Amino acid sequence: MEKERFVDEVLRLKREVDAVILAHNYQLPEIQDIADYVGDSLELSIKAMNVDAKYIVFAGVRFMVEQAAILARDKIVLHPEPDAGCPLADSITVEDIKWARKKYPGAPIVLYVNSPAEVKAEADYIVTSSSAVKLISQLDADTIVFGPDRNLADHVARVTGKNIVAVPSHGYCPVHEMIKPEHILELKRKYPDAKVSVHPECTREVRALADHIGSTSQMVKYVKENNAKYFIIGTETGLLYRIKKENPSKEAVPAYDKAICIDMKKITLEKIIKSLREKVYVVKIPDDIAERVLRVLERSYELLGVEIPWKKR
Repeated sequence: MEKERFVDEVLRLKREVDAVILAHNYQLPEIQDIADYVGDSLELSIKAMNVDAKYIVFAGVRFMVEQAAILARDKIVLHPEPDAGCPLADSITVEDIKWARKKYPGAPIVLYVNSPAEVKAEADYIVTSSSAVKLISQLDADTIVFGPDRNLADHVARVTGKNIVAVPSHGYCPVHEMIKPEHILELKRKYPDAKVSVHPECTREVRALADHIGSTSQMVKYVKENNAKYFIIGTETGLLYRIKKENPSKEAVPAYDKAICIDMKKITLEKIIKSLREKVYVVKIPDDIAERVLRVLERSYELLGVEIPWKKR
């Protein structure tokens, strides 16, 4: 009953204050259920820019909320739990980029969207896990500096054949590195006909066992469009809730049921209510950094041949 009361209060407050709730695919089921939109990080940031609302409550980790604040500058962006960070994003600094420019002069600096805003501002290009291979394959350079995820860097290197320098060398997602080849192999014995879909932040050994490698949105799409009945999903367990909800006739199991991001799970219904009631916590990015990030994003979209979302308006 308490959960139902919390849900009713969220819906009431949302209408009262003119707010839209965005939830990342790794959020708790009850957060996904009360969200207006569920998706991956950049997808939700673009949604924040386009929705008609005064307040955006973003249930995700810090770098995602920063990205939304950069794109939705005409709205008030709230982060229900400012302590919800990302070890991967926090592993890279502005000093890392400056070091790389000196060490590899002329090499393009490509940053994964899972990076802090001030670091993105130093990049030449910004990519998502779904666009990294396409963008980097189009760069007229054999050596590329890529940060901060070493596993995504390795994936891009293997697909494109380019020399991808991971900066920093220790950057990785702890949750995705929890998933081991033996987890996949054990589940394959149990579900011999299962298709294996994993995130590119997984290690090379795990990716080698996959039928499909993709972003969270690409994984959702893969399950939906594939005729198989059983799927082994190699990413944070929160995605399983959305996959099962959207594909009730199919069975999806986590590659490793302890692959849980504690930062994503810090956001609760109570914190969403506080955020709506007290209008906390407002996330603002300094104008100079926001403008620089937008220029990098525009350059990235242009290279990908994609229409720049904020220029449609």
